[in-house]
Amino acid sequence: MARTPWISLTTDYGLADGFVAACHGVIARLAPAARVINVTHLVPPADVRRGAAVLAQTVPDLPAGVHIAVVDPGVGTSRRGIALSTPGGLLVGPDNGLLLDAAEALGGITEAVELTNPAWLASSVSRTFHGRDVFAPVAARLALGAPLAEAGPAVDPAALVRLPAPVFRAEPDGFAAEVLTVDHFGNVQLAAPAELLDGMPERVRVAARTDRQRQLGASEAVAGAVAMHGRTFGDAPVGGLVAYVDSAGLIALAVNTGRAVDLLGVRPGDVLTVHRED
Repeated sequence: MARTPWISLTTDYGLADGFVAACHGVIARLAPAARVINVTHLVPPADVRRGAAVLAQTVPDLPAGVHIAVVDPGVGTSRRGIALSTPGGLLVGPDNGLLLDAAEALGGITEAVELTNPAWLASSVSRTFHGRDVFAPVAARLALGAPLAEAGPAVDPAALVRLPAPVFRAEPDGFAAEVLTVDHFGNVQLAAPAELLDGMPERVRVAARTDRQRQLGASEAVAGAVAMHGRTFGDAPVGGLVAYVDSAGLIALAVNTGRAVDLLGVRPGDVLTVHRED
């Protein structure tokens, strides 16, 4: 590990309380030379899928170091705390699927351990604040160069909890894909690779299958809009919808100077279909 180690923090703690500061304080006391990057603390509460997507799409751009992620609705239960080693850095957090996409983005898991060594944890571990009492102190020690194996026993990477794969399927004239995330600007990111837009015409038909439609057993989406197939937001007129490849290499939908999430009326987990509009 470098003499000036890096630690990143990704949580759903928000900014109104002292939770983030407490984690910073633990790191500062144990590893005062460490530099901390706050990825975000505004992941929607308990939204593990969103946290996993933000983390995976951010860590490749960060310095090699230790990445703490805490979106942890199972805190205090039997879920494990884990640390993962990858060719591109270390990841620390709950064993609930949050870390695994990021691990793949950093080259894949080479070693995994369960965080059980009491000497690495706070002297008194809260049942509801493992970010402060488990993950921050472990990350600080790793940042200082302590061996991962000392944090606890090895875990088979195949036994780690994984999130369900997002919905995706190719169709004869397009594809259907789950809404993976919605960003601050209201852009809708789909679980669909960039190459699916290759060969699509200038205009595509976008339709949403919402939770209510699924509950009613509807087989066809009833809401839809026409989007321009473009490279950037300005390829659609002001207020118009554009389908493009975003900075993570996934297909996304945006409205030029507007919010695609509001136009389409979707949320993460909903399924969108994108078909040719010939």
